[in-house]
Amino acid sequence: MIVDLKRNSLDDGPGIRTLIFFKGCPLRCIWCHNPETKHGYQELMFDAKVCISCGDCVQVCKRHAISLNNPRRVDRELCDRCMECVDVCPSGALKVAGRLYSVDTLFFEIMKDEPFYRHSSGGVTLSGGEPTVYMHFVSELSARLKAKGIHLNIETCGLYNSALFEKLLLPYLDMIFFDIKFIDPELHKKYTGKENTIILKNFLRLYEISQIPIIPRVPLIPDITATEQNLVAIANFLHQHRIRKVELLSYNPLWIDKSLGLGHELMYGRKRFMDKEDMEKIREIFKDFDTGKF
Repeated sequence: MIVDLKRNSLDDGPGIRTLIFFKGCPLRCIWCHNPETKHGYQELMFDAKVCISCGDCVQVCKRHAISLNNPRRVDRELCDRCMECVDVCPSGALKVAGRLYSVDTLFFEIMKDEPFYRHSSGGVTLSGGEPTVYMHFVSELSARLKAKGIHLNIETCGLYNSALFEKLLLPYLDMIFFDIKFIDPELHKKYTGKENTIILKNFLRLYEISQIPIIPRVPLIPDITATEQNLVAIANFLHQHRIRKVELLSYNPLWIDKSLGLGHELMYGRKRFMDKEDMEKIREIFKDFDTGKF
């Protein structure tokens, strides 16, 4: 299940890249910047900004789950995700999040961008959601991409079966972006739904056995991950293991509208970007690290 293929990406690895968003994730981060990738099934998305209130969706909905009087438009308890409303929506306000791909179809779509990879030293980045949810599928796709000499990066939350990862994925990877959200396992469980013991173990294991670049990435969520206590703990953890490179991911509130459009309940809803002063304080904590691009 794939949510999107973002072509011409410049921020998810070297060169020009195709970014693939897999749908499904073992974590439930309350600030998820890609909420449409959380669940491994198709979802109905509503964008109020482009809705023209024509009422065609109301007429076609057999479950009577749609009302123009509902600011979120869809009653999620009644909706059975038949997606007939999407077919009649003239403005694109109603969309399907998630589409099933075969390895053949996805490989074909990726290879359309092969000239860009070749001329920019770019490649493909597997993201999500969490690509390792589909370990065997991603392994087959990665083997075919590697046979074509395409640079392959993966973005992972780190909660995966290490033995399977090392057997099925690691041989094909050229780079890994690995999220480090918390050091404290209780905080990790509170805000993501799962403890991080396996995650940190997998992270250190990769540094032990792998020769490819592994870049820890810290999502900066105000009042959650971006606290002095948590960031100092992460910095100390990386120092302890002689890791000197880290990528800091600034908070982006644009995920909130997407989450509401999916009918998800918000457990965190800061609508402002991070202040410049806060970012400077964070950079000071990581002053001894290389925080440059890749």
